[in-house]
Amino acid sequence: MSPDPRPLDPYDGILLLSFGGPEKPEDVLPFLRTVTAGKNIPDERLEEVGEHYYGFGGRSPINDQNRALIAALRAELDRREIDTPVIWGNRNFTPFVDEALREAHEQGLTRLVTVMTSAYSCYSSCRQYREDLAAATEAVAASGIDIAVDKIRTYANHPGFSRTNSRLVTEAVREVLRGGTDAADVRLLFVTHSIPTAMDETSGPGDEVGHAYSRQHAALGAVITDEVNATLDTDLSGELVFCSRSGPPSQPWLEPDVNDRLEELAAEGATTVVVAPIGFVSDHMEVVYDLDTEAAATADELGLRLVRVPTVGVDPEFVSGLVDLVEERAAVARGEQPAQPSWPGTTPLRSTCAPGCCPNLRTAKPALCGQD
Repeated sequence: MSPDPRPLDPYDGILLLSFGGPEKPEDVLPFLRTVTAGKNIPDERLEEVGEHYYGFGGRSPINDQNRALIAALRAELDRREIDTPVIWGNRNFTPFVDEALREAHEQGLTRLVTVMTSAYSCYSSCRQYREDLAAATEAVAASGIDIAVDKIRTYANHPGFSRTNSRLVTEAVREVLRGGTDAADVRLLFVTHSIPTAMDETSGPGDEVGHAYSRQHAALGAVITDEVNATLDTDLSGELVFCSRSGPPSQPWLEPDVNDRLEELAAEGATTVVVAPIGFVSDHMEVVYDLDTEAAATADELGLRLVRVPTVGVDPEFVSGLVDLVEERAAVARGEQPAQPSWPGTTPLRSTCAPGCCPNLRTAKPALCGQD
C-alpha cells in the first residue's frame, strides 16, 4: 500500500499574491507609476493621488497587513501539521511576482498554489493577477527556472470569507442597537471598490451574463442583511455602494459613491450608518482613506454617526477558510472530488477560469490558471 499523500500534494509551496504598496515616501511615486503603467497619467496627477499616502507617512498599510496574514496562515498551517512554505509576491511593489518565484526556486519549490488577496471576479481583481503570474513565470523561465502555478478558487462565496463578513456586520449592528439607537434610524451600506462599468459588464465567464463583480457583491450583501435581521429581529435594508473611483469623468464607473449616498441618507432622516467594506480583505488605503478619512468626514459634516465594520483581516475563521481552500485545491489537483462549500448559493466559483473570463479590455495578454 502506498503512503498517504502529504496534505498539499502536488503543491510544495503557497504563494500569497497581493496588490502591494509603498513602504516610505520616496516609494510613492514609483509605486503609482507601476500601478498606472500604460495609461499616460502625468506625474502631476500621480502626486495628487500620492497625497493619500503622504498623509499616512508615505507608507501603505497593506504590506504590514500581508505580513500579518502570512503569519496567521503559518500558524494555521502549523496547527494542521502542514509545513508547506508561504511565499509573498505583489503586483505593484517589491517583492514583485518574479521575485517571489525566484525565492521559491531558491527554496527548491517547483509547484505553487496561489492565494490572492482579492475575493471577487473582474479583470482587476482576478485576471490581471493571472496575467502577472504568466509574465513572471516567463521571466524566470528565461533564467532556467521552471515553476508551475495554480490558484485557489475565487472565494467571494466561500463561507470562510462570507460567513466571517456576516458575523462582523451582525456584531457591529448589535453594538449599535445595544447603545440605544432605534433600528428604524439605522442604515446598512456594503462598500466595495468601484470599477468601470465596461469591466463589470464583462466580468465572469465569457459564456455567461456578465456583471459577475457587482452580482457577487450584491448577493453577499443580501444574505448578510437577511442574517442580521434574523439574528437581531430587525428589518434593516442593506445596499451596495462604491468607493475609490478613478479614471476620466467621461468613463462610466459603478455608482453610487458612498459619500453621495451618505448625503441622501442624511436627507432621508437616518442618524446612524453602518458601513461594511465587504469588497476588501484588509484595512488598506481604500479603507483607511476612502472610508475612515473621507467618508467619516462626510458623515461628520452631515451629523451622521458612521460605524465602520472591520474587514476580515486575520480573523481566525477567514484564515482557516483560506487554508481550507488551499487543501481543497490540492485535492482537486490530485484528481479527487472534495466538498466545496458555498454561501451564498450552492455553486462554488472556479479555480481554473473559463474561456473569456474577465477579459483585458485594453490588450489581450497571456494569463495562467485559466482555459484561455
